[in-house]
Amino acid sequence: MHRFKRFALVLLALLVAAVIVLFVLENTHSVALLFLGWSTPQVPVSVFVLLAFLAGMMLGPLLAWFMGLRRRFK
Repeated sequence: MHRFKRFALVLLALLVAAVIVLFVLENTHSVALLFLGWSTPQVPVSVFVLLAFLAGMMLGPLLAWFMGLRRRFK
């Protein structure tokens, strides 16, 4: 059973990596973002999407941890 779980985890990781690679290869059009007067250099749209995804992956657990601390000290 332990080998099956490891195999399934490796297979899932490879599938996610393949989807990310396909996403990057399909979204190669260069764009520049403008936000509050700040402009970014032109990079592929996939870079912005992946950066937003990574920021969400970091901010989500951080906010959940912060909310847990607030509940503990109330």
